[in-house]
Amino acid sequence: MKTPFRIVSTSLGLMALLAGSAYSAAKPAPAAGGHQVRQYTIAQFLANTAYGGSSFSPDNKKILVGSNQTGVFNVFAFPLDGGKPVQLTDSKVSAIQGLGYFPKDERFLYTSDQGGNEKNHIYVQSPDGKSRDLTPGDNLKADFIDWSQDGKSFFYASNERDPGLFDIYEMTLEGYERKLLYTNEGGYLPGAVSPDRRYVTLFKTQTSTDSDIYLHDRTTNKTTLLTPDEATNTEVSNAPQDFSPDSKSLYYTTDKGSEFSYLVRYDLATGKRDEVLRTKWDVAGAGFSRDGRWFTILVNNDGKTELRIFQAAGMKPVELPTMPGADVTGVGFSQDGSLMSFYAEAAGPRDLYVRDIKTGKVRQITHALNAAIDAKDLVAPEVVRFKSYDGVEVPGILYKPLQASPASKVPALVWVHGGPGGQSRIGYSGFIQFLVNHGYAVYAINNRGSSGYGKTFFSMDDRKHGDADLGDCIASKQMLTGTGWVDGNRIGIVGGSYGGYMVLAALAFRPQEFAVGVDLFGVSNWLRTLESIPAWWGPTRDSLYKELGDPTADADYLRKISPLFHADKIERPLIVLQGENDPRVLKAESDEIVAAVKKKGIPVEYMLFPNEGHGFARRETQEKAYQATLEFLDKHLKGSQG
Repeated sequence: MKTPFRIVSTSLGLMALLAGSAYSAAKPAPAAGGHQVRQYTIAQFLANTAYGGSSFSPDNKKILVGSNQTGVFNVFAFPLDGGKPVQLTDSKVSAIQGLGYFPKDERFLYTSDQGGNEKNHIYVQSPDGKSRDLTPGDNLKADFIDWSQDGKSFFYASNERDPGLFDIYEMTLEGYERKLLYTNEGGYLPGAVSPDRRYVTLFKTQTSTDSDIYLHDRTTNKTTLLTPDEATNTEVSNAPQDFSPDSKSLYYTTDKGSEFSYLVRYDLATGKRDEVLRTKWDVAGAGFSRDGRWFTILVNNDGKTELRIFQAAGMKPVELPTMPGADVTGVGFSQDGSLMSFYAEAAGPRDLYVRDIKTGKVRQITHALNAAIDAKDLVAPEVVRFKSYDGVEVPGILYKPLQASPASKVPALVWVHGGPGGQSRIGYSGFIQFLVNHGYAVYAINNRGSSGYGKTFFSMDDRKHGDADLGDCIASKQMLTGTGWVDGNRIGIVGGSYGGYMVLAALAFRPQEFAVGVDLFGVSNWLRTLESIPAWWGPTRDSLYKELGDPTADADYLRKISPLFHADKIERPLIVLQGENDPRVLKAESDEIVAAVKKKGIPVEYMLFPNEGHGFARRETQEKAYQATLEFLDKHLKGSQG
């Protein structure tokens, strides 16, 4: 299960896809293997381009892609024959994400909020460049669900009727007339609509490890619980995935009787359940191509996506292209099922590829890495495990500077992902690569409470936040020192969102363990953060209350684990970076912790960015944020050796 707090992972959303700012280049540094490592400027890393999303045009000649090459994410059309991409939108402030070409013409849908406030609307843009807000309103949030199978409409969810509830609508592609398909009175999160429009899947979270699937029959107007677990009296995490193209079956994932989620097919007529796929890792997702020919399953294999594709008829495996060491994500298909798109990333930034399924030929569509950067100077991520303070094995992803050696020890940073319950994964982070390129080892820890390693591990930090999970971060220092090439006296901690909370918790509760802290929009006061959860989080808010604490019933406990109330214990340098419009971790969270640390006289730097939300989407922001971070680390961590 994913909650809104769990979106931020190793990449810290859009903001860490790139590093950025003008900074003078250093001289090449010698690598342990003899290769002279060139230290690149932040501006050079900024020249990398981030890409996201993909949608084939109806004639299979173009593909719709999001790109930040203008400094803000906009939508581009990339010709599949290798021609120059065409910019289709021109936002200067708010990031735009393409949702897809229309099934039969080159109109397309896109989504955008306003300066990071997360109140997304759905827009349509015509080939002449004119756009229209299809979900107007000042205080609503609208989320695209899917296109209809007949290609005449699309489905979306909106909370316009009630801020805390999402209803499901269908909108025609001709005339943009909408119809209410389902009125949500039960506090559910809406899922998919069956191809015949009869059924709607609904999702409800009870706790972080207990969630249920409901099925609403629009013909009988009855809602049925599909995953009752009362008989076993255990917590089971269930999640709907997709309907079969003939609307006869529903595929869903469950961890019933298992540490990891597996895939099940449910027969809508008989109620029979058949296990489709079980592995030693979580089945993270599954779905059919629009034409129903292909069935894709995603497995979260030790922090990397394992892709499996089958011919839907007979479930015959499809041979996939080999991408050694890469994380393959974002799989999509053309409307006729002849082409497959996917992203691949490892040490370098992710790029989009297209594969002709019949011939097996693969074409690289984007080239994200700045031509001025030698790929040999980037560091491949490596999964490294260690035994924590109580013997629990904790995984993480280690980035070793090429110039590091026992004779030339480097400072290190423990990188804590967002959540609670996120996961650091194999893949590219411009921010991490920039820090590593400038001589900082980074260990992206998957401390207890992280997803992807079984539900027992996932629950180990419940009601122990800032304690049990923080202990893992501290224990990782011994592993880093034990490499022989990390200076154990120069280890800092960095993180965003929940990871930012962990930074503040480390400095407040274990004040002498880390040399410095880098807090990106982290929680300092759980009482305020939990009370200010946006209405549209609905039942997810109740799940967080159960995992973290209820701000009313557990006020004393939440005060105990909130760094703001223990800021007088902080004694190590701190830098805080915050988006002014952040709806999840409010600006006050950073304002007050900075004021408290300043009052004590500890070195603290604070950067507040307008028109940014929970994560930094604009290059202008990234330039300032990561320039300041690097200079802070060079002064207080790298320079602390004397």
